[in-house]
Amino acid sequence: MAFVSAGRKAPAFNLPGIDGKKFSLAQALAQGPLLAVFFKVSCPTCQFTFPFLERLHQQFLAAGVAGIQVWGISQDNLENTRHFARDWGVTFPLLLDEEPYEISQDYGLTHVPTLFLIAPDRRVEVSGDGFSKSDLLAIRKSLAQHYSAQPAELFRNGEHIPEFKPG
Repeated sequence: MAFVSAGRKAPAFNLPGIDGKKFSLAQALAQGPLLAVFFKVSCPTCQFTFPFLERLHQQFLAAGVAGIQVWGISQDNLENTRHFARDWGVTFPLLLDEEPYEISQDYGLTHVPTLFLIAPDRRVEVSGDGFSKSDLLAIRKSLAQHYSAQPAELFRNGEHIPEFKPG
């Protein structure tokens, strides 16, 4: 299937979380936008990206946005994904898209990490793969506008962050 680029409708999905709960795109979007991030635990670019995703998540929570939705969608098994969450300090939900990676295929993934900011009408607002500073800033801006929130700056002074890191 072709890559789900910005402007297209996001394919529906239902996936189990590492906590045993069931997660569906429809239920998430009924509450607001969703940042869905596909990843593999062994991917160095994913490991580089996830602390910034966690920072984004925590900054919106600190700004009073209790309904912020960030989901990691793992292409690994339950045990390895749990270890990843612990090792990288991930507090937002992690879901499992194990082999044959049906949801990843529905979204047309060729690389990880791949990020999709999905609006409540299922339209993809931002999509991209690898670590992209500009994509993360666009996601932060869109979420801040949607929630009328003022989270802290995502990238801090003195941090040397590349503009792009391929996945």
